Amino acid sequence: MAQRGPAREPRPPGWRSLPKYNAYRTPTFPQFRTQYIRRRSQLLRENAKAGHEPAFRRQYLKLRAQLLGHRYGPLSEPGSFRAYSNSVVRSSRTTLDRMEDFDEDPRSLGARGHRRSVSRGSYQLQAQMNRVIYDERMPGSVVPTSVAEASRAMAGDTSLSENYAFAGMYHVFDQHVDEAVPKVQFANDDRHLLACCSLDGSISVCQLVPAPPVVLRVLRGHSRGVSDFAWSLSNDVLVSTSLDATMRIWATEDGRCIREIPDPDGAELLCCTFQPVNNNLTVVGNGKHNVHVMNISTGKKVKGGSSKLTGRVLALSFDSPGHILWAGDDRGSVFSFLFDMATGKLTKAKRLVVHEGSSITSISARSWISREARDPSLLINACINKLLLYRVVDNEGTLQLKRSFPIDQSLHPIRSIFCPLMSFRQGACVGKVGGPENTGEGEGEDESPAFDSATPRRLLSVTGSEDMCVYFFDVERATKAIVNKLQGHSAAVLDVSFNCDESLLASSDAGGMVIVWRREQK
Repeated sequence: MAQRGPAREPRPPGWRSLPKYNAYRTPTFPQFRTQYIRRRSQLLRENAKAGHEPAFRRQYLKLRAQLLGHRYGPLSEPGSFRAYSNSVVRSSRTTLDRMEDFDEDPRSLGARGHRRSVSRGSYQLQAQMNRVIYDERMPGSVVPTSVAEASRAMAGDTSLSENYAFAGMYHVFDQHVDEAVPKVQFANDDRHLLACCSLDGSISVCQLVPAPPVVLRVLRGHSRGVSDFAWSLSNDVLVSTSLDATMRIWATEDGRCIREIPDPDGAELLCCTFQPVNNNLTVVGNGKHNVHVMNISTGKKVKGGSSKLTGRVLALSFDSPGHILWAGDDRGSVFSFLFDMATGKLTKAKRLVVHEGSSITSISARSWISREARDPSLLINACINKLLLYRVVDNEGTLQLKRSFPIDQSLHPIRSIFCPLMSFRQGACVGKVGGPENTGEGEGEDESPAFDSATPRRLLSVTGSEDMCVYFFDVERATKAIVNKLQGHSAAVLDVSFNCDESLLASSDAGGMVIVWRREQK
């Protein structure tokens, strides 16, 4: 029989798992094209420990790199913008897969972290390039983004108040009645998958379509109230924190608890957030004034990934590239940390005292306020009857107060968000949760002209308050900022969440009610 090629290389340990990953090597699923390569690299590292000749291994790897480059295209430089784009593709792999192929070799962790991230120098270079683009654009022109057509289609020829009109309640979930629901959140880039956590110790995962909406599953396991949770980028994993001093990792597909991780300090866990680029890393804040970076693959805290605040840590938020972390405590301070993408180490950078002795209950970050200029901003709730809008003025997370809006919040842990899409109407909107006293009648009149090419395209946002209503603010207007108001809750509204196309809005309250509002179709 004719020889068909050179003898096959000895198969490394674990080779039988390759077909599982090889199934992703199809043009139909380009987002998984690096899955096989990464798994293969892991097996090669394991095989290298068997003591093969280093020169032979280098020659083999060089040949293999050429073959892979021919098959998939050349690999980009780690610090290039294409590398940053590719890192987003890599992060689209499921979190469970990343946990599965995790390698505890610290050298491989560093290399992997570097490949997944963009360097701080290139981050600054991108900002400089953005400024050049803004300076050189024609008057009245806009900066194109991936959501431009979506927001243009939604806006049409309507004003802000008309564009954010709601037809009423789409559905009411009451499975957590009698216990507060501090957090409600739609899954990433999903219109109909919603989760909420409760102080009864459980988390509900709900499906809104097809009708009627249903509770798909209830995640139980915490012995005390669930204070916060977060979706992974691929929505296959939920991370939750609880007053029982544990963090749990859940598989959303079947509701099983993958791992229970105790707090390193044995304290109540009050908030959590995924690192936006590397979902293997989750940051948690606890009742002993500490923030910890936790590796959910190993269940251990990252070396150098801990820092102490002045009070109990109640709120956490990353900027979109994942380089800066802000943390707020119950003493009125907001700290910024520089996050090392390769190691997970935190470096304390700046501290801002928002209001001495007042709890920082929510921090929401956004890179763009308008399409005309990149304007990194934070929304902060601070229990001082105001919603605060801060501008991020440098690469260390320094904050400068830009504007404030009156809301009712002096006691409850209210949260606020920026709307996911930018409006093609004049103005940018934030929402607040409020009540009967602050009806906002007359304030919500929107005087925007009809859309034309010179009309600013700006962002909208939503927030919570203690007077039982949901409010929308145009954050670019100093007066008459209220755009819309939703009434229907019977307790303080604690959190709000838009789905990805803003067709549905969910809000939760201190009485355990979750209301899903349907936006009017134009």
